[in-house]
Amino acid sequence: MKIKRKRHKKKVKRLLYSLLICLAFVLVSFDFSSAIAQQVTPRTNPRTNPQTNPQTKYTPKHYTDLQFKPVGEIKLPKYERYQLENGMIVYLMENHELPLVNGSALINTGSRLEPGNEVGLAELTGGVMRTGGTLQHSPDQLNQMLEQRAASVETGIGDTSGSAGFEALSEDLDTVFGLFAEVLQQPAFVEDQLELAKTQMKGGIARRNDSPDEIAQREFKKLIYGENSPYARIPEYASLNNITRDDLVKFYQQYYYPNNMILGIEGDFDSAKMKSLIKQTFGKWKANPKFKKPQLPEVSQAKTGGVFFVNQPQLTQSNVLIGHIGGKLASPDYPELDVMNGILNGFGGRLFNEVRSRQGIAYSVYGYWSPRYDYPGMFIAGGQTRSDATVQFVKAIQEEIKRIQTRPVTPQELAFAKESTLNSFVFNFQDPAQTLSRLMRYEYYGYPKDFLFTYQKEVENTTVADVQRVAKEHLKPENLVFLVVGNQTAINPPLTQLASQVTPIDITIPGTPKPQASN
Repeated sequence: MKIKRKRHKKKVKRLLYSLLICLAFVLVSFDFSSAIAQQVTPRTNPRTNPQTNPQTKYTPKHYTDLQFKPVGEIKLPKYERYQLENGMIVYLMENHELPLVNGSALINTGSRLEPGNEVGLAELTGGVMRTGGTLQHSPDQLNQMLEQRAASVETGIGDTSGSAGFEALSEDLDTVFGLFAEVLQQPAFVEDQLELAKTQMKGGIARRNDSPDEIAQREFKKLIYGENSPYARIPEYASLNNITRDDLVKFYQQYYYPNNMILGIEGDFDSAKMKSLIKQTFGKWKANPKFKKPQLPEVSQAKTGGVFFVNQPQLTQSNVLIGHIGGKLASPDYPELDVMNGILNGFGGRLFNEVRSRQGIAYSVYGYWSPRYDYPGMFIAGGQTRSDATVQFVKAIQEEIKRIQTRPVTPQELAFAKESTLNSFVFNFQDPAQTLSRLMRYEYYGYPKDFLFTYQKEVENTTVADVQRVAKEHLKPENLVFLVVGNQTAINPPLTQLASQVTPIDITIPGTPKPQASN
């Protein structure tokens, strides 16, 4: 019997090999080009299609003549919001398109709340919270359990919030969600993972001057907010050396409570069963009745004007940033300012058309009002240009700022900006997970539920006069701060043509070990 089975297997293998050889021969011999041509060549009528009528000259349409259907109103998927007895707010949004479940949590914390002598504490807490394992599972055990299920659990802390998230197949939801809850409630913060995270952050400090763009972004925030501001300060070797495991535990215990957290879950689940699972895993987590939401740091513009320079002799171009402090998304003028952005910025915007296309002095150029949810953002303009065109580049941007304040935009510009603004906004709601994230953020920062609908309507209603009004009220040419990162000897004419005093910025990294002299 065994011999017969072996012979049968050999016959089957031979047959399969023969079929594969025949298929390969057919594929090699087949003329794909003609088949593709037949597929993509549309059937046309010479009488009605100028492309196929030799007596009719075909004239392609300009992009401004193309017509598109208007953007429809955003419709929210069905969702449920409720609150646990311990104060945790929960959003549920079923989506059975794929057998996947995604969850995310927002915790009211952030690096802006860490002590000034321990900058980096929040980032370390958010990272080691996951990499350090839990009281029940070591880091290796946690990693292995998730990898076996092609799942993930991630945590972090940014400037204004803490976050945690998970992804899992529907069939593994109970296990993965249990690990997610475990990471949030019982992080171990093991010492060796803390030291590894500190070493990685120190490596980032050592490399932070490698990119001129990174230098410009970092130093510009310091000029606008102040170098000791929570919105501009950065970790240093000394601040990381001040941080211990006890500091991570203390920071965690200060903010991680169910009554300081919003949980959202989207995907392939049954809401009734999901509620039961949430109650089982988070219901016993005790609230902190004495917890008060932290008071946010005050914000004001540090430098009100001036030209600042970071000398990088190896560069052949200049990175330029221009701007001043801005506002919040909650501003009544935010929709109109967003339309103004569309007129200034992007392909077809004034800066691109004038500075890059007509004058030809920019590799990239931009300018936009960039608000934040609960603290003032910035108006920021800039880009990259040749060293010898730096002064001309700055003056060209200044001229465009002045022009949008003093001259009404054209109806065509307004229509283009409104359409592009509305189209780009819709992309924030492409799938249920994005929509759920947006709803959670609105609640987290205290925005009304209908914020996205009122924003959309106000953009649609923006007029030429509105754009000029907000440009006059919110753009402050007298407060503009100028920062150039470039090659001092190659910038000609010099930056003194912009201001009599140009202030140099030292970007030497404090505490950098000095190279030892060889014997």
